[in-house]
Amino acid sequence: QLIWAVSTSPHFLSTVVWSVLSVLGNAAVLVTSALRPTHLKAPELLTVNLAVTDIGMALSMYPLSIASLFNHAWIGGDFSCLYYGLMGMIFSTASIMTLAVMGLVLGLYSTSPPGNKFQRRTITMVISLIWLYSGLWAVFPLLGWGGYGPEPFGVACSVDWASYQDSLNHSTFIMSLSIFCTFIPCLVILFSYSGIAWKLHKAYQSIQNGNFNYGHIERKMAVLISSGFIVAWSPYVVLSFWYMFQGKASLAPLVSLLPCLFAKGSTAYNPFIYYIFRRSFRRQLIQLRGLICCSAQPDTPSSGETGEEGRQTLRSDLRQSLPEEKSGAPLVGELGTAALEIQSENELTSSC
Repeated sequence: QLIWAVSTSPHFLSTVVWSVLSVLGNAAVLVTSALRPTHLKAPELLTVNLAVTDIGMALSMYPLSIASLFNHAWIGGDFSCLYYGLMGMIFSTASIMTLAVMGLVLGLYSTSPPGNKFQRRTITMVISLIWLYSGLWAVFPLLGWGGYGPEPFGVACSVDWASYQDSLNHSTFIMSLSIFCTFIPCLVILFSYSGIAWKLHKAYQSIQNGNFNYGHIERKMAVLISSGFIVAWSPYVVLSFWYMFQGKASLAPLVSLLPCLFAKGSTAYNPFIYYIFRRSFRRQLIQLRGLICCSAQPDTPSSGETGEEGRQTLRSDLRQSLPEEKSGAPLVGELGTAALEIQSENELTSSC
């Protein structure tokens, strides 16, 4: 009992931290996107979909894992284990497929002529296919092909990797899942983002000429997001394959805990990348904070404008705020424009 308490304490705290960061960060991404739906570019829809997968995983899985850690045993029995494995399969598969499609789209964006771009309808159809594909693989174990089971530490459930050698049913499912939902998407990610990284390397030479534009920033963010995803999930994939050929008893449960912690962190860091590299996201968060701040205050006239009128102005500004990045336009404008934007942000922050 003492060993369990000591070993689960870091896992419990880290899971709580990942949950809070993931929900708050990805909720901010979704809210700022929902307030300007008509202004979202086609590739940005994939960013929104990635935020949906991350927050969906945090809301549907992490509370059950936290409760089990607090209880020192899995809660809910086989039914909750089945539910946990199902949600994990849907959201993790949707996440890796979204990253693979994002790499292909950004790679094609950088090589296609200026007028030949993806339409929003095309990206929406691709996103629908991603969720259909993910749901199909998640349902297969429910239909008898493969299965879900508890992980060695006993506070999470996933694909029953250890049953790989038990029957042809489980071995064919796990091998097919590994090929079509892990290896092929990872190869697409590695090849596409390697090409993007090389183009970014060459694009740095044009910074002095002011040609480092929105497309370069988007590709840089995509490379960081995908690299983080691979780094976060690689230990878990290695652990899963170890269980396939060596069995669950070959490793101490405590050793299997660390890859789970890394994998959970993959849902939390994307909003921080957006905040660092996308100035429009930072500005929209400041405007959203101003809207919330002013909404919480009584309607008192100030500078000839009532509180209600001020809130309506903020809402209008927030909905109409376009990304400063236009196709082929420099990300960093003239010094006077940048100073004016900073001044407007400071005025908005201090207005409440």
